[in-house]
Amino acid sequence: MIFIGSDHGGFELKEQIKGFLKEKDIKIEDVGCFSAESVDYPDIARAVALKVASSNSKGILICGTGIGMSIAANKIRGVRCALCHDAYTAEFARRHNDANIIAFGGRTAGLEVAKQMVEIFLNTPFDGGRHERRVKKIMELEEI
Repeated sequence: MIFIGSDHGGFELKEQIKGFLKEKDIKIEDVGCFSAESVDYPDIARAVALKVASSNSKGILICGTGIGMSIAANKIRGVRCALCHDAYTAEFARRHNDANIIAFGGRTAGLEVAKQMVEIFLNTPFDGGRHERRVKKIMELEEI
């Protein structure tokens, strides 16, 4: 299950990404928003992040730039949300950081780049090894 959410700035791109995922028979749950009307992105980030953290799944967050969503999502224990801009950042968010949520901008990422990032994010495994120690240290910061 992939959890997906956006604010009004990412609504159109979210709808397109949902179609892309459905074509690939990937099961998704849309937690909002459900129109282009203005909403508060922290509410959507919270909803996706809580579902991801409690289910050991992955999530996708889209706002105008992806910045606000990534900041908000990373406040939830167990979340490693990576703001990505291209295929390379999506790949290494998974390989080196074991990111469980990808964030990007509906106003900054075109559809083809967004589809490429999502596909890479969902299909790239965590490298483990020396990166495991570093991810553990990231997660220990939640205790501060």
